[in-house]
Amino acid sequence: MTLLYVLDIVGTLVFSISGAFRAVKYELDLLGVLVLSVATGVGGGCVRDLILGSTPPAAFQDETYLLVCLAGGLLVFLAAGRIARRWDCVMFADAIGLGVFAAIGAAKASACGLGTVGVIMMAGVTATGGGVIRDILVVEIPAILRTDFYATAAICGGACFVGAEYAGLPLGAQLACCVLITCGLRFLAMRFGISLPKIKSLPSSPSNLTQMHRDRKD
Repeated sequence: MTLLYVLDIVGTLVFSISGAFRAVKYELDLLGVLVLSVATGVGGGCVRDLILGSTPPAAFQDETYLLVCLAGGLLVFLAAGRIARRWDCVMFADAIGLGVFAAIGAAKASACGLGTVGVIMMAGVTATGGGVIRDILVVEIPAILRTDFYATAAICGGACFVGAEYAGLPLGAQLACCVLITCGLRFLAMRFGISLPKIKSLPSSPSNLTQMHRDRKD
């Protein structure tokens, strides 16, 4: 059992816990908690494997991932209050999981012969796909599109994986670069509240603004 596999399992557990807490927000029943837990924990990896043509997805070849997700969901269902009080620890582990998932996604994409853009995209999809599925299931705009420096950290990590690959570094070093950069950026964002610039809303729709501009000319 490799260290990367152990970290992958830990990351899956933490992601499943974060998914289960979204179910707590909407006061879903036990099934709802478990569905969001599994979707968040393995969703990104399943999407990655389907895109790469690796079927059945890894989560179904090694059912440890699914069992870990179910365990995370049950843990939240039974002890949500206690876990919430240690949310800082959960977020720390979540950042590590983000880095590991990004590295695994990049490595699998590279092994399948994808180019630079494809490898970076698979790093981002693997790391954040579960969260996107979770948010869609509860009818929310995916968090990675509106808040936090999350997907960006995974994308930067994927880019570093590609850079290390071009530099001729061994696979272990490529994975380490991706994990360290992704986790480091995520930790900095958590510590200093870093986020990408947001677009400001317009005072009216583009068609109305165009019509107003024409009226002024007339």
